[in-house]
Amino acid sequence: MASIIKADNIQKVSDGSNIIKKCGSTITLGSCGATISLAAGATQTGFGRTGTVDWCTTAKTAPFTGVSGKGYFVNTSCGAITVTLPATPSGGDIISFKDYAYSFATNNLTVCNNGSNIGGQAGGLPLTYNTNGTSKTFVYADATKGWLVVNDSTDTSTKNPIPSYIVATGGTVTTCGDYKIHTFNSDATFTVCSAPTPANNNISYMVVAGGGGGASSGSANSGGGGAGGGFREGKASGDTYTASPLVAPTGLTVTVTSYPITVGGGGAGGTASPWFGTNGGVSVFNTITSAGGGGGGTGFGPPRCGLSGGSGGGGGGGTRLPGSAGGTGNTPPVSPPQGNPGGGASPAAGPAYDYSSGGGGGAGGSGSPSPDGGTGGAGGAHVNSSITGSDLEYAGGSGGSGIPGCRGTPGGGGAGQSEPASSAGTSNTGGGGGGAYSCAAGKAGGSGIVVIRYKFQ
Repeated sequence: MASIIKADNIQKVSDGSNIIKKCGSTITLGSCGATISLAAGATQTGFGRTGTVDWCTTAKTAPFTGVSGKGYFVNTSCGAITVTLPATPSGGDIISFKDYAYSFATNNLTVCNNGSNIGGQAGGLPLTYNTNGTSKTFVYADATKGWLVVNDSTDTSTKNPIPSYIVATGGTVTTCGDYKIHTFNSDATFTVCSAPTPANNNISYMVVAGGGGGASSGSANSGGGGAGGGFREGKASGDTYTASPLVAPTGLTVTVTSYPITVGGGGAGGTASPWFGTNGGVSVFNTITSAGGGGGGTGFGPPRCGLSGGSGGGGGGGTRLPGSAGGTGNTPPVSPPQGNPGGGASPAAGPAYDYSSGGGGGAGGSGSPSPDGGTGGAGGAHVNSSITGSDLEYAGGSGGSGIPGCRGTPGGGGAGQSEPASSAGTSNTGGGGGGAYSCAAGKAGGSGIVVIRYKFQ
């Protein structure tokens, strides 16, 4: 038979304060100032929310995805913000927003439904709030009505009609005619709030990885040029901009979700240890990954050959040493190819000739081997694209270094030069960094870039 304990009050031994107290029909749990908590793994029923949220007291100043049970102060004083509602909500889920700086009229708050209905409307319908001081609480009712505003009998938000085109946020947003362009110079998130199907859900893209670093070398030796970062581009049907020769025949189809963006950094230039240049970082959007440009090989010690990558780094040159090969481009292989191989260093042919090194490969062409006469090989050519609305150069290889006064010409990356004037790849172009002669430091590759473009009207 089960044991039964009968008591109206249970008190602490130390001070006699109540832990559990029954008074009439009211049962009070916990003593004054105490916290009631459930043990790890325990669950509760019957204590559900009563229309309240736990407020996050640090104001949000950038796009974010909300969590059920939380309230958010949203500060749009520096720019409009998009809030994405929780995915796969359950009945009774609740989330609140409050205009922190009374700035919604200047910079609107947009609420993105994340695939669920809002007020019974589907199709990726976003809500825009443009009244200063707005405070809204959403509760998820069911699959039919979806999220409902419960703190106002009438909803004063701007209910945008179901869009005919993509609605998205993220990065630096510009427009060019009927097209919206999102440019990412660093890691971020591209959030699609609406993507009508089957029409108008296709985007153009450009994904450029970080350029490879140029190599350094020991006394009277030369470092190979860094390679351009992997370059990949796709153009949506009907888009009007001028693409590069490497463009894929189709763009990408997007859905209502968030896409993490990775922008590769430029590879470091070589120093006394290690002497060789390092590869640039990868850049990623959706299913597209571009490999970092290969670092230049060093003429002083291993690896003397250029490193493989999106494009291959130039081979290093050393006094009376056999020539070294350039790195392999388009590694790993994709179609269309993302880059080209680097140039090798000349075979030993006397003290003046074998000092020079090869140029790094570029998206538009291979790096050149070093010619006779101590001059570094030229960097591989860049490619041009006007996806941003301006015709710009991307992913050029750097020239290799040579004897003083005999630098290799750049291919859109940093110029590989003799000490002390080698130059770095330009930021957010994926250009290769310059190789260096005789103990000078090689230069870093340029960081990459991701650009997304779509028709918005």
